[in-house]
Amino acid sequence: MTPRPVSVRTSLLLLGCAVLCSAAAGCQVSVGGQTLPSAYYLRDDLQYFPAGPEFKLSNQVRAIEEYKLRQQGLTDLPAQ
Repeated sequence: MTPRPVSVRTSLLLLGCAVLCSAAAGCQVSVGGQTLPSAYYLRDDLQYFPAGPEFKLSNQVRAIEEYKLRQQGLTDLPAQ
C-alpha cells in the first residue's frame, strides 16, 4: 500500500489552523483598562502599595470614644 500524497486543500487547512493557534496564544488582553502583558514589562518600574490596617474604621472609633468621654465630662480634650 502506497501513501497518498497530501492534497493542497489539506495543507492549506493545516496551515490556517497553525496560524490561528499561534495568533491566539500570543494576544494581549485588556483588563481593567490595562493592556496585559505590557510591551514594557521588563523595563517598567514596580509599584508597591503596602497593606493598610485591617480595621478600616480606627479613626472613627477613636472619635466616637473621645466624643463619649467629652459628653461624660471625663476628659479635658480640646474641642475640634
